[in-house]
Amino acid sequence: MSEIYIQSLRNRIRAMNTLYARCVVDMTLEHVNHHERTGVLPIAFSLSHYVRAQDQAISAPFLRDRPLWERGEWAEQVGVTVDRLGREETVEEMEQIRFADFDAWRRYQTAVLDRTDRVLDTLTDDLLAEILAPQLPPNMQQIFCALVIGPGAPLRKLDVLECFVYQHGLRHMGEIEHGRALVGLRGMTS
Repeated sequence: MSEIYIQSLRNRIRAMNTLYARCVVDMTLEHVNHHERTGVLPIAFSLSHYVRAQDQAISAPFLRDRPLWERGEWAEQVGVTVDRLGREETVEEMEQIRFADFDAWRRYQTAVLDRTDRVLDTLTDDLLAEILAPQLPPNMQQIFCALVIGPGAPLRKLDVLECFVYQHGLRHMGEIEHGRALVGLRGMTS
């Protein structure tokens, strides 16, 4: 990898996280908890699922630490009705997720994004090349990251940032932008 690539990765993740920071500024608790209809997840799901996934992706692999969500007892602070990530759960289960305290959510999200930003400053070729697992576990063989890294390939720290942070985050930002439109708010970019 080159310094140009590492700087590009930093810039892309920071730009995406800027959208996450901006998207919660003008939302209310009613907006984030809005449930359009059966089969459609509320914005609370997309925020909770993705920001908590970013928290996990940075905490263990890069900091050898527990996620902030667990350490700060954020489930209780936010008053989340479904305290699961949503990777193994059904849409019907995750449709029920709601926040009770959106200001607490904003504080948690800010802490996660700030923590990620600090980690991005530490990236080097050697760090990104580190292998975390010889391959993804069986329950993750059908996820997008499995397609990106290929069958039987090792999971590297680079893959964690590219797949679980950046590409995953863009997907869920699209959901959030659509959800914002459903509640009468504008998208995050022109």
